[in-house]
Amino acid sequence: TILTFIAVAALLVISPGPNGLLIAKTVPISGRKAGFANIWGFVVAFYIHGTLSVFGISILLVKSSQAFFIFKMLGAVYLIFLGVKSIINAFQKSPAQPKVTTGNNQIVSLRVAFSEGLITNVLNPKVSMFYLAAFPQFMSNTESALSAYTLVTAHSIVNFLWFTMVIMVLSKVKKVTKNTRLKTWLNSITGTVFIAFGSKLALTTSS
Repeated sequence: TILTFIAVAALLVISPGPNGLLIAKTVPISGRKAGFANIWGFVVAFYIHGTLSVFGISILLVKSSQAFFIFKMLGAVYLIFLGVKSIINAFQKSPAQPKVTTGNNQIVSLRVAFSEGLITNVLNPKVSMFYLAAFPQFMSNTESALSAYTLVTAHSIVNFLWFTMVIMVLSKVKKVTKNTRLKTWLNSITGTVFIAFGSKLALTTSS
């Protein structure tokens, strides 16, 4: 059962989505540590969604159309915000050798990277619905919350391993992205795709 769940979770993790895009935006400019901060944000969000599912709170997203609408719009607005921010950064002048400082919004701090990973997933109703759909398939009514958290942990491990590989690949091109034109292109593309993801999420239905 665990292996089957891992296979399902792996398909979710490797499919194109906001998480991969966030990593692709963060690592080339801000480095590996910021990328791993993104991942830890993902993991914490998974446990939040898992906890809500265990207590049946997130069922509101499916049963209440109003709750689902509010939740998905918050997520959509946040993704669009990230997209607009990325596009603004693309055309914002920065020093030839940028340093990690509070005032430089080209390179994000570890705290900001963690928060972006966390919020991107907490405000994504598709993640919550994944848990609502997956848990009943892999758990019986007699199993405890510990079993549910085992599934969350399995999902987190798959997520961590996959995006670690992605970070290793992207970190190789970090020096290349110091090129101003390439940096502008990278931020413009990722910003546009973030806005597309946000718009798509806004049109998502709970059914």
